[in-house]
Order: sequence, then C-alpha cells, then structure tokens
Amino acid sequence: MGIDFTPERWAQIKETYGRWWARDLDRPLVPVRVRGRDPGRAKPDAPLLDQANCGDFSVSPERVIDRIDYELSTCHYLGDSFPWFNMDCFGPGVIAAFLGATLDNSTGRVWFHPPSRKPIGEIHFRFDPDNAWFRRLCDIYRAGMRRWQGQVLMTMTDLGGNLDILSSFRPGEDLLMDLYDEPGEVKRLVWEAHEAWHRYFDALNAVLQPLNPGYSDWANIYSEKPSYMLQCDFSYMIGPGMFEEFAAPELAATCRRLDRSFYHLDGKGQIAHLDAVLAIPELGGVQWVPGDGAPDCRHWPEIYKKIAAAKKNIQVLGDLDALDAVTTQVGSGKGVHLRGICLPGPEENSAAFRKRLERHGVGWHPPSLT
Repeated sequence: MGIDFTPERWAQIKETYGRWWARDLDRPLVPVRVRGRDPGRAKPDAPLLDQANCGDFSVSPERVIDRIDYELSTCHYLGDSFPWFNMDCFGPGVIAAFLGATLDNSTGRVWFHPPSRKPIGEIHFRFDPDNAWFRRLCDIYRAGMRRWQGQVLMTMTDLGGNLDILSSFRPGEDLLMDLYDEPGEVKRLVWEAHEAWHRYFDALNAVLQPLNPGYSDWANIYSEKPSYMLQCDFSYMIGPGMFEEFAAPELAATCRRLDRSFYHLDGKGQIAHLDAVLAIPELGGVQWVPGDGAPDCRHWPEIYKKIAAAKKNIQVLGDLDALDAVTTQVGSGKGVHLRGICLPGPEENSAAFRKRLERHGVGWHPPSLT
C-alpha cells in the first residue's frame, strides 16, 4: 500500500507553510499523525534507526530506509502533517563527531567526548568530508532519496549549537573557565565551528536536494527554503553579557546565512537571553521549552507575549490544551506551530477532536480513516 501521501498534499503543505512563515496565515499549524494504518506488508527485520543503534554500520542504508518506510506507511497524515523522518538519531550536536569527537551510544543515548584533552589553543575545527559518521549520514540520505523520490521529507540531522559543539571538546568546567582565561581562543573556535557548521549543512543538503520535498529538522517545521532550529544550550550557564559577547554574534550571522531560522530557548536559565535573541532581525521565531520540573508550556504567558510582540513565530510543545492556552495568551493563532500530535489509532478519530481542530481553522485530511 505504501505511504499515504500524494503530490497534491505536498503542494498544499508547501503553500500553507509558506503563508505561515510569511505571517500571512490567520491560524496555527497543527500536524496530526494517526497510527494504525495497514502498511500492506510485513515489518522488515532491520531495526528502526535511533540513537541506540546508529553505530551499527552493518545494516545497509537501503535496509535502514526500508524499515523507516514501513513505519511511515502505518500512519495517516492529517491536519498540517506530512511524512517525515527525524534524523536526530545520531545525537544532538553530531558535528562534534564529524570534527573528531568520540560518539558514545553505549547507554542507548548519544554522548560526545573529546578524543583527548588538549589545551584550547591546540584545538582546531575543519570540515572533513571523509569522516565516517558524515559519510554514513550521506549514504542513508542517498538511499532515502532513491527510495522515496520526493514523497518523504528526511530532516537535517541534529548538527548542534555552536558553543555546544565546542563544549564537547572542552567538557565540564573547561569551557566556562576558557571564557575568562582564553576569550580570544573561544572566539576563534566559535568562528571555526561556524564555518564548519555551514560547510556540513550545505554538503548534506547537496545530497538531499533537489529530491527532498523541502527542509526541516527535529522540530518538524516545514520550509520550502533552507531553515534550521538553532540553539545554544551552553548559554544556560552564562549571563547576558557573555551571551552577547560569545554567542549572539555567531547566532546572528547564521540567521543571515539561512533563509529561515528558529531558536530553541531551552529552560529557565535561558530566559535572560530572550531579548538578545529577539533582537536578531533575521530570526524567524522561537521555540520555548520550560525544562524538566518546570510548569508546562501553558503557564508562561509572559514568554509567548514577548515573542509575539517582537513579530516572531512561535512553536509550542504539548497538546491541544497547550495550543488553546498559548493562542489565547497571544490573542491569535497567527504564527503559532504545534510541534505535532501523534494519536495511537483510528479510534481517536473522534468528532470532539475534529471540532477542536476546526475551531483553530485546521482541516482534516482525509475525511475518514475507514
């Protein structure tokens, strides 16, 4: 039976998201996937690609893609959803591995460690097209493009934030001390990482395009033009002055190099940097993540009102209750994206759920799951 998505649906997605990015859509975007569709074939024996098995190069790229195809075939794509696969399965900040860090997934989650502890002055970042992890990603991307011919969007892998990449080579307190003791060396590596980041971004997109039906990343916001969810999780540990000195200039430069961009504001420790982030003219929007132990996204009206007042788009994490709360707080669904809802099966295809979507102006495709 294959994946249930037509070229006509893709044309609709491109038109709708294009209007959303331009802030010309007077409703939120609400992607909804429903599991339980009959894929019409048996499950392949290959494991589904994730952080726990990403280092198993014995599974051919074609078998990796065949298993992903099976999973995507078990879903209906409703509302503003589309068939995509999240390629963050090589870990957050995989450019560190491209640049020579050790990728360790022995716990089932990916962590990066420096190959050796060096003084910061001896560390250098250069694009390496022969790196094994980079080549593995390229091979999987090529296999996906051959298999799907534009029906499925494969996201950009989780490249990481600039200072976050550097912290993989200067772990623990090392990088924090470097900000005081070696600020010039930190800035040198920030800009070396910046150039490497864009070399890898362009090289991976050269494999994906022109067959990939657009651009996205782990945040699942579709764009017809190059885009990315930028971040600097390391900034949780520094104040506004250091953020503006070490992080903001590179962040602004990357926003200028990308057609579209978002910022991942992760945790209460980053709230102090929100004004600096919103001051970047080219930045398209902000995703706010309250963090573990904090009240969920419904309880931060001051954050969302500030983002909306800056004329930036918003991504909300959570369910329809979170979407209802945020659109009420900012006074409109314009420029709001709900990261996505995955329902366990067709039994969730209820009239009440549809009515809640319809109140936000979100359509339901196809009209029936039967």
